Amino acid sequence: MCSSANVIEHSLYADNLLITNKINLKNYYISRFSSYLRCMGKDMIIKLLESRLKASNATNDQLRLTIDNMSASMNAMVVTISELRETIANLESLLKERDKSLDKANNQVRGMSKLLEKKSEKQASTPVTPKTEEEIAQKEVERKSRGNNGAKRNMHFEMETVKHDVYPDGMEGRKPLSTRETVRYEMIPPRFIKHLYYIHTVKDGDKLVSAKAPLAPLQNSSFDGSFISGIAQLRYLYSMPVERIVAYFNENGFNIDKQTAHGLLKKTALLFENLYKAMQKAVKEDNYLCCDETYHRVLVKKELNDGKGSRKGYVWVIVAAHLGLAYFFYDDGSRSEEVILKELKGYSGAIQSDGLGAYKKVAAQSGGKILRLACLQHCKREFLDMKGNADADKILTLANQLYQNEHKHKIGEDGWTVKDNLRWRQEYASHILRQMKEMLLKIKSQPRKYPPKSQMFKAAKYMLNEWDGIEAITTGGDYSWDNNLIERINRYISLSRKNSLFFGSHAGAERGCIFYSLACSCRLHKINFFEYLTDILNRADVLQRSATLEAYRDILPDRWKKNKQGQ
Repeated sequence: MCSSANVIEHSLYADNLLITNKINLKNYYISRFSSYLRCMGKDMIIKLLESRLKASNATNDQLRLTIDNMSASMNAMVVTISELRETIANLESLLKERDKSLDKANNQVRGMSKLLEKKSEKQASTPVTPKTEEEIAQKEVERKSRGNNGAKRNMHFEMETVKHDVYPDGMEGRKPLSTRETVRYEMIPPRFIKHLYYIHTVKDGDKLVSAKAPLAPLQNSSFDGSFISGIAQLRYLYSMPVERIVAYFNENGFNIDKQTAHGLLKKTALLFENLYKAMQKAVKEDNYLCCDETYHRVLVKKELNDGKGSRKGYVWVIVAAHLGLAYFFYDDGSRSEEVILKELKGYSGAIQSDGLGAYKKVAAQSGGKILRLACLQHCKREFLDMKGNADADKILTLANQLYQNEHKHKIGEDGWTVKDNLRWRQEYASHILRQMKEMLLKIKSQPRKYPPKSQMFKAAKYMLNEWDGIEAITTGGDYSWDNNLIERINRYISLSRKNSLFFGSHAGAERGCIFYSLACSCRLHKINFFEYLTDILNRADVLQRSATLEAYRDILPDRWKKNKQGQ
């Protein structure tokens, strides 16, 4: 027990001694450091701290630079990622376009291969049987008896005819034993005639009486109505630019500059303002309108560099199907739905158009006063690009059956009335339309065969969206299955777009609408536009600004023709 206690006591004593030594050593170092600091002085301490601070600042700057470099790298990576995403999106778009082009090309190739590979469509060679002498002689007799190979020539009885007697040389005046007739047609280039009027003053008793020169269509102008009509006909009906018209006139003996020609058209358009308003009013009196819009390039001033550039300007067209009047209008080139909504506000009747949403909105906002009809040709268009596809061919066959049945009768022939046509249309169209709709729904119900972005799916979707408008055609006996009437009218704008390239300004486009309205209305009534314009321009009494719109209505092409026929 004693020895164990001694050991413990000795151990405790050793531990205490060790702790005491550590404390003494610590105090020693503290004392030495304090002495060192006292020896260094205040200035050295400050320098030491400043050096340490500089080292810390340098380290911070290095870290900050490293952070900035890392931020720049991250930003560069973000930009690279954005560019890669944009590139991927563009590639996806290009792939879609390529797939679309491939589908169209495959359809065309399939159609061509079908045409070339079918043996039944190749004409079989027919062995030629030699003709006997009797058959050849009989054929010759028949050929001579027919005269002119049986061809029916247009003898142009409406033309001015000049007759000539032709005798053998030196035998003029002898009695002919036989006479045969030969025709030669001569063309005389445009002729320009200068009329000089000598205005005489005479004495009648105590009074002096002066004659008056014939009135000119335009004030302070020496140009007759026929001269202005010639320019307008070439410009708006035959789509010749004014520069070519001027060159054409110069080649045929009348020197005129471009500014004068433009000025004549501009002044004449101002003269026709009330006639144009009468056209606008008359068109909307028809209960069946065909509507469409097309574009023409228009020169406009650029705000940034005070130069000129061109942009698309949209021209709207309304054709009164029953009256045969065409009305073109323009609103600073806008294609906004507000243009047509404003124009047809308050109208009551049927309008036929393509699938543009603006026309559907016109009908929707009319409160049931407007019935919108679709255009079957617009619906067929996409399917025509897929000829050779069994489903597309079926749709086209059904659509063609509608036309084939429609052409079996014509309103106005053999006593066939609008009511007869309506009854017939409802009879033949119902089952054809039913089959067509079933086919379209079947196409849409096969997403694996026809994905939503495929040409076939889009064509079926468009036609189904137009289905109410297609069925509405069967509610009237005189409604057309398509809008081709106005498509033919729009060709005049298309020709001008190719030949004249652009209108010189918005005012020029509005001026064009006035002339196109009159020119195309004349075409619809098979009226010579030159004769029509010349007549109304030279009849100064019919273009008085004080005249009512109803008075102007009487000289629009439809009534002008009736008045001419009644004379």
